[in-house]
Amino acid sequence: MNKYEAVIMFYPEVEEEKRNASFERIKNVIEQDGKIDNVDEWGMRKLAYEIEYKKEAYYILYEFETKPEVIAEVNRLARIMDPVMRQMVIKLED
Repeated sequence: MNKYEAVIMFYPEVEEEKRNASFERIKNVIEQDGKIDNVDEWGMRKLAYEIEYKKEAYYILYEFETKPEVIAEVNRLARIMDPVMRQMVIKLED
């Protein structure tokens, strides 16, 4: 299993319930073949540039271990979820 770090950005107008439900779905996919080591909610932050006319986003940074095949499913899920603005997953060095 490899170690990864990811940042997920949610639209600012998304309610906390929907945001938590979306993040739970991603966590469930990861935890089927791995584990989440750390979740750090940064909260609402100003964007460096506007994305779809939005100036802010709600950020969650998380670190996890999983198989490389799971990353494709995590990215696919994030792309089709309405509350998610952007997501980026980075493989950490050993």
